[in-house]
Amino acid sequence: MKIVLASNNPGKLAELRAMLAPLGFELITQGALGIPEAPEPHHTFVENALAKARHASSHSGLPALADDAGLCVDAFGGLPGVQTAFYATQFGYEKSDDNNVRALLEQMREVDNRRAALVSTLVAVRSAQDPEPLIAVGRVVGEIARAPVGSHGFGFDPVMFIPEFGQTFAQLPVEVKNANSHRGRAARAMLALMRERWLSGMADCA
Repeated sequence: MKIVLASNNPGKLAELRAMLAPLGFELITQGALGIPEAPEPHHTFVENALAKARHASSHSGLPALADDAGLCVDAFGGLPGVQTAFYATQFGYEKSDDNNVRALLEQMREVDNRRAALVSTLVAVRSAQDPEPLIAVGRVVGEIARAPVGSHGFGFDPVMFIPEFGQTFAQLPVEVKNANSHRGRAARAMLALMRERWLSGMADCA
């Protein structure tokens, strides 16, 4: 089965493609099909992910999977949240992962409460009008490091220190990071939902 990923982020594609491989799904980006990015006007991860999934499915006629993820910093009242990808732009930087990290460290320079969560919400739809979208959420709590450490991963991985490992996500081997990341946890939950709701239903109809 082909599924459209409502994202053109190569990091997300690589992670999700590996995680969904056990189901035999072929994951392709919306960009490869010429589908433009969907507006993300909402204030919650689930609303934006659902809007993106429906958009991609509507344009492709295929099932679609969307991920909306972000960093929720306790000291900032849960922000930047859904605006994580554009975090640096509000401080005069161009949009990029490196600038997001730079801006975050600058804003937290005098902050002692470093607790933060990386949150991933995955939404899958069989069609643009699917009345029963699959929704899976993954969440990892850690602390914002004082400086970037590690060369793996992307986004805020170099400054997301995970106490149980004593390292940042960017220091962990890729397979360990994928298994324990917010997206990894959401993907495992989504795999279970797809097996239960989609694949079993297809087997019943066969």
